[in-house]
Amino acid sequence: MISVRLAVFTCLLVALVAPAPAQQDLRATLFAETDRALEQARVANAELLAPAAFARGTEAYVGAEADLERGRNIERIRSSLASATRAFREAGEAAEIANVTLAAVIKTRADAENANAATFAPELWAEAGESFDSAARRLETGDIRGARSRADEAEALFRDAELTAIKAQYLSQTRALLAEADQARVSRTAPRTYEKARSLLAEAERELNENRYDTDLPRSLAQQANYEARHAIYLAGLLDRLREQDQTLEDLILSYEQPLADISAAADKVAELDKGIEPVVAELVAYIEGLREQAAQAERDLTDTRARVGALEEEIRDLDQRLGGVSQERVALVQRLEAEARIREQFAAIENMFERGEARVSREGNRMVIRLVGLTFQSGQDVVRPAYRPLLEKLKRAADVFPRSQVTIEGHTDSY
Repeated sequence: MISVRLAVFTCLLVALVAPAPAQQDLRATLFAETDRALEQARVANAELLAPAAFARGTEAYVGAEADLERGRNIERIRSSLASATRAFREAGEAAEIANVTLAAVIKTRADAENANAATFAPELWAEAGESFDSAARRLETGDIRGARSRADEAEALFRDAELTAIKAQYLSQTRALLAEADQARVSRTAPRTYEKARSLLAEAERELNENRYDTDLPRSLAQQANYEARHAIYLAGLLDRLREQDQTLEDLILSYEQPLADISAAADKVAELDKGIEPVVAELVAYIEGLREQAAQAERDLTDTRARVGALEEEIRDLDQRLGGVSQERVALVQRLEAEARIREQFAAIENMFERGEARVSREGNRMVIRLVGLTFQSGQDVVRPAYRPLLEKLKRAADVFPRSQVTIEGHTDSY
């Protein structure tokens, strides 16, 4: 019994002082089941939805890792891992329940997260997160009523955080511009443009309040408000400079007529402003519209030309294919005729090698048959006599005419 205990102790000692690869193997064996439970809990989002159980599992898991690194008792490590595994499994089960019970606030939290509420509304996001965490912890303890109450608080806070974040992203720049305009007292110098910017900003905010997810119109309104705010700041600065430079209204009008005269000159026209800018503007608009129509017509002509070129290219390809097919068929026919002519010539050459009394040459499909009618055996003999050697030489030359052909020799004798 003592020897058995000593052997077990020795094995444990070897495991604990084993080199790094062996230690890694030991860890993989010990932690395998717990790692699977941890992964399942993470997939279920248990860290968020079951924070208490997940924290217990994490604490036991970290303790087991520390004990393993310090070479402590294996049973102690296994005990910690068993606790971690149970906690992670409890967390996974609790997370599944939370996914149903807290479904509404989970979705609201996701919406706020997608709106970058943590960045643009950090205080509301943090407050909502605390309420959400409290709801999840109460649900873990079975306090469903308390969990739902805290979830309702979190849902309202997440919605506020989401809306605040959306407004910050779409309206903050406009608000900053209007604040700059207020500081410069633009409302006194350019009141109409300033009020237009404020009105557009208010309309954009109203649209976001009514439908925060349809951001196309609020974005457009905010962009217009940005422009009008910048416009108001520019006009106020311009008017202030005019007063500082002691310029008159005539100076202002002339300064604005000059760019119109420059544009007319670029269009080979003379800007006659004695009747105001409206006739000149109308003439330039008509000129530009004429250029645009010419450009559109040129584009249409180009499209038609490309279509015609494409059709011609297709026709050329079709003709090439047809002519190419005819050419290929003609080449194949010529090749067949030439092959037939060569075979006839070879047949005639072989036929002319033999005298009529020596052999009969005939053609049976792709086979050539040479019957040596002039070669006979003596009665009871199967030996070719020397007198037939010249005939056999002719037969060899005939076989050489078709060097790749297969030769079959057939014959009979009355020799037994």
